[in-house]
Amino acid sequence: MRMRHPSVAVFLFALLMATAVVATQPPAEPTVPLPNKADSFKFAVLGDFGTGEKSQYELADQMVKLYQRFKYELVVLVGDNLYGSERPQDFTMKFELPYKPLLDAGVKFYASLGNHDAREQRFYKLFNMGGKLYYTFSPKSNIRFFVLESTYPVPEQIQWVESELKASSSDWKIAYFHHPLYSSGDRTAPLEACPEGRSARVPRGD
Repeated sequence: MRMRHPSVAVFLFALLMATAVVATQPPAEPTVPLPNKADSFKFAVLGDFGTGEKSQYELADQMVKLYQRFKYELVVLVGDNLYGSERPQDFTMKFELPYKPLLDAGVKFYASLGNHDAREQRFYKLFNMGGKLYYTFSPKSNIRFFVLESTYPVPEQIQWVESELKASSSDWKIAYFHHPLYSSGDRTAPLEACPEGRSARVPRGD
């Protein structure tokens, strides 16, 4: 039988196909709620990142998107901040460019050094290390961070962190560094090999 209005048939076919495509697509995943309580302190953690490759820039983009929903005030860097050469242009390509939107928004980065990092990174202004291999800072009156150098944990550093922990009256005392204290693999923190460090392996800050 001849159809009088073929254009109507084509439209109906296209509509049915579009409906079928929509029906077969998986539902959009719901937005995960975040602990976004007003006046709460928020920070991000980043490590083993400074390659300058596409994957680093993609992750940086995700960090920017997260920041739009979850206004973290700072990022703690847990080491291996730059892989390969560390020329001025490398700091630009491997740090300043990928994280430029966050830096422009006032987010500060506080670095610890990993085994792939040159000790001279402590003088890089945007890492906020103040020229020190280990240091402490307090972003809020009741919060204090203790940043350690776990590749070469000299006895002086262990003595320093023990003293700083005892002297601090902050409610929250957070230590971070590059190597894992405990691991199911074959990599653990060099602190284990330092007799002076065994008693300070997990700084309690009581």
